[in-house]
Amino acid sequence: MLRLRKSSQRGQANHGWLQTRFSFSFADYYDPQHMGVSALRVINDDIIAAGTGFDTHPHRDMEIITYIIEGQIEHKDTMGFHTVLRRGDVQVMSAGSGILHSEHNPSADNRLKLLQIWIQPNTKNAKPRYAQHNFADSQGITLIVSPDGREQSLPIRQDACIYKLQRESGSLEHSLNPERSYYLHLVSGDLTLDGTTLSPGDGVTVQNQSSITLANETPVEALLFDLP
Repeated sequence: MLRLRKSSQRGQANHGWLQTRFSFSFADYYDPQHMGVSALRVINDDIIAAGTGFDTHPHRDMEIITYIIEGQIEHKDTMGFHTVLRRGDVQVMSAGSGILHSEHNPSADNRLKLLQIWIQPNTKNAKPRYAQHNFADSQGITLIVSPDGREQSLPIRQDACIYKLQRESGSLEHSLNPERSYYLHLVSGDLTLDGTTLSPGDGVTVQNQSSITLANETPVEALLFDLP
């Protein structure tokens, strides 16, 4: 079973320095029909203006994944991590028992575009932790987030995986567990999922299926969430 949500149907906000699209209810945007999928709670498609960003703020008991699409972000947190992430970088911050962090676009001229993803953990009050890796050169379907950090993926405290699809063109069949839930978010390009055509920002919930067929004729980038 597929449930398509077009990019234009998402929530949105424009704060001047921040323009964002909400795949699921977040902040002042509330839609009881779109509260997340399984443990996946947030996908915010953010554009942050040059020289601006999020000042220091708290999080706890959430797996926070930052996926850089364009530009760069400067990250600082109370674990002592201070880094700049660029296109292709993926960051996982397990907030656990509590953490403070800030995120800013350090460029004086260029915008920053990213996905902010929240996955609810299966353990509360755990010790906060941090990890990052660059997946810019990955091709095909690449595991980028997992419960155990296998295959150079980044670990989270949840029985969930995120796969990155990146390729020039082609068609493939990807096996699924019909007892689990899946969500595909199209980052860029045009993609067909089981005959349904997707455009950037579109999302599809997939349930009760043992496989999906993905096809594209031009370069494409997407994230596939495998959820309990």
